[in-house]
Order: sequence, then C-alpha cells, then structure tokens
Amino acid sequence: MIRLVPYWASQYEAFWDAIRKRNMWFIKLRYGAVLMLTTLILASEFFLGFKFTETQTIAIAVITLSILIYNSLLHVGKKHIKSIAEQFNPLHLSLIQIILDFSSLFLLFHFTGGIETPLYMLFVFHMIIGSLVLPGSIIYTVGTIVVLAFGGIVFLEYYHIIPHYTIQGFLNTQLYDDFNYVVSIFTIFGFTMFISIYLTNGIARQLYRMEQDLIESLDRLNTAEIEKQKYIVGVVHEIKTPLTAVHSYLNLILQKFLGPLDKKVEERLIRASVRSKEAINLINDVIKISRFKLFDHFVKEELQIEEVMNELSNKHLVNAETKKIKLVFNDNRKTHTKLMGDKFLLTLAISNLVGNAIKYVDKKGLIEVNLTDEEKDIVITICDNGIGIPEHEQGKIFKEFFRSSNISKENHEGAGIGLSIVKEIIEKHEGSISVESPSMLASKNRPGTCFKIQLPKPKINQQTSK
Repeated sequence: MIRLVPYWASQYEAFWDAIRKRNMWFIKLRYGAVLMLTTLILASEFFLGFKFTETQTIAIAVITLSILIYNSLLHVGKKHIKSIAEQFNPLHLSLIQIILDFSSLFLLFHFTGGIETPLYMLFVFHMIIGSLVLPGSIIYTVGTIVVLAFGGIVFLEYYHIIPHYTIQGFLNTQLYDDFNYVVSIFTIFGFTMFISIYLTNGIARQLYRMEQDLIESLDRLNTAEIEKQKYIVGVVHEIKTPLTAVHSYLNLILQKFLGPLDKKVEERLIRASVRSKEAINLINDVIKISRFKLFDHFVKEELQIEEVMNELSNKHLVNAETKKIKLVFNDNRKTHTKLMGDKFLLTLAISNLVGNAIKYVDKKGLIEVNLTDEEKDIVITICDNGIGIPEHEQGKIFKEFFRSSNISKENHEGAGIGLSIVKEIIEKHEGSISVESPSMLASKNRPGTCFKIQLPKPKINQQTSK
C-alpha cells in the first residue's frame, strides 16, 4: 500500500484530526455540488437562456447521480477508517475522493462544452483543497495527470477526434476550434494549477510543522514540570528529616526523660513542639501537592463534607481567636449528602481559602463558612469582611503566581498552596469555584471577599436525616 503519511506525522493526533476534518469538507462540498448540478439542469430548461441537448442532459444527470451515490458511500465508510499510517487511513480516503471527483469533473467538463465551459475552474478549486491534505509528491503527480488530461480533451476536441458538445445559447462564437484560444487557456490552466499546488501545499506543510513544534515544546515543558516536582519532593524530604528529629527530641524533653523542667521553659518548649509539628504538617502538604501534580494522584472515596468542616474548625479556630476574628461555620443543608472525592485534597483547598480569609481580615473581623444544598450540588461559601479583591482583577485571581495589587499595601506575605491549585483541586472533583467582591459581609471600609465552591452530588445519593 502507498505510504501517504509523512514520517513526522504518523503519531501526530492533530495531523489526523485535520485530515479527517478536510475529508468531511470534501463530502459536504460534494452534496453542494449535487444540488448545484441538479439546479443547473432544471434552470437551463426553464430560466436560463441556454439549454442542453438530450445527450448532455442524460450525461449530466447520470454523473450527478453517480456523485451522490459514491459520496453517500464515502460518508458512511469514513467512520470505519482508522488513523494508522501503515494501513488504509484517512489520507488514502482523501486520494480516492480526489480521483473520483476529478473523474466526474472531466466527464462534466467534456459534456458541458470542454474548453468553453466555466466549470474548468473547479479543477483549480479542488486542487487547492487536495493540496491541504495530500503530501507534495502525490499532489504534484495528481496535478500533472489533471493538466495532461485537460490538454488531452481540449486538443482531441480541437482535432475532432472526440465529439465536442456545445451548450446552445451560451456562447455566440465557438472557441474550441480556435487554436490560439485553446493554447492560451491550456497554458494558463497548467500554470494556475501548479502555482496553486506550490503555494497551498507549502503553507499547509509549514503550518503542520509549526503545530508539531508547538506540541513538542509543550511536551518539553511538561517534562520540565515533572522534573521540578521531583526536585521539590526530594528537597522537601531532606528538610523534613532534621525537623522530625528536632520534634522527636523536643517530645523526649517534654516527657521529662531527661529530668524535671522549669515551668517557663516547659511552656516555651511546648510552643516549639507545636510549631515544629505544624512545620512537619506543612511539609507533608507540600509533598502531597507535589505528588498530586506529579502523578495526578487522586484518591476517590466516600466522605461527609461536615467532617472536613470540623477539621477546618479545629485547625483555624486558634489563629482566628488570636486576631479576635469571629469564625463561624454554618450547615444550612436539609440533608447530609455524601460526596465522592479526595478528602485530603478537599480539606487542603478549603483550608487554604479559610486561611487566606483569616490572613486578610483585620482584628475583630468576621468570617462565615456556609454549607448549603442545591438540586445537583453541595455549595460551600467562604465569606469575609477583609481587604477584598479589585473588580478588574477578579478574573485573574485563579491564575498561577498572580497576587492582587492591594495585598502589598496591606503588608501581607504570600503563603499557602495558591488559588490556582485550589481551582485545580475543585475542578478535579468536577466542581467549580468563583469569587465575588464585595462580599455579603462587606463593611464601609472593608469590601470583603466571597468564594463559592460547587461540588456535584453523586448520581446515586446516600442521604440520612439531619
């Protein structure tokens, strides 16, 4: 079997997609051609100032019917053709379509006046589409055959070797036997065909190559991202080891294996132990997030969202009380619907939003975390009366490395896993997240922010009474 696929494109899915789409162009255009030819036969009889002979009418009708039949067969058959370079593939289908179409065009060309018919321009149009699909060597071969066949028909008609069919009433003067006209049209036709092939095929090949280069660059970026995540995991593991050792030694001292402790010293050691434990937990979070990005690690399990809320309450209540912030968790659902998802990742995402709220709310501020039910979703809103987000920046807030312009003014340092990761986690759960500022808790000088998370309920809900 003739190999039509360039070696650089055999494993290139975008290339196959383009070929399949252009094959569909051929099929749709062919249905249009059938309609055009049918209209031509009817219009020439009743509306136009020319008419076909009985032989011409029968020939055009048979050709039109043939086009409709083979086009319908191609339309059905294309669904069963696989994109495998070594087998019959969409490119072979393209070549077959072009051969069939040029055969039909030559018959139409002959029966509608030969060199006198305007239909010969369809050869150029068809060759342009073919140049977008087929490799250069094949399309140049097809183009050469078409030009030679075109010349063969017009010169055979000129020398009266084959009959010439005139369209009565279309032209006042017969041109098929004018040698200068025939040579001029043949020369211009051949020149136009090869220039069209050269330009179209060259541009198409260049675009394919550019697209392939972009895909290869994206693959290299993904590889670099994987290497970066591996490096992060390795470095963080190295940091975790001495921290774990320090935490263990602090616990040994606090358990008084080394003797009694002064009360003030013990209080400070307890604080140090708590902080070292927090650092270890933070490192564990970084490792898990890196693994999530590295291995697309996603553990789907049945969970109750209120358990996540309880963990968040215990985790953030102390920090909120330190700033005298009122942190409220409200469960306004009528039923307790279980979710399917990764409990760790969901906790991490929502915790990041609550942590940000605490960070960007002044002392004696207010934060509300609300759980509500919708028909198909569980909705979590995290609202505060903090510094807010400027309206023109709300569309960028989930982009990686983006920081709101008003953060620096408030002298807040960046921390946490970032809103881009929060969005990625929520979308991994087939949910959505949006932001609104000012929030429903807005005060005069503090517009506040409200994040809304929508998580889909399982298709088969397991609900218990509240």
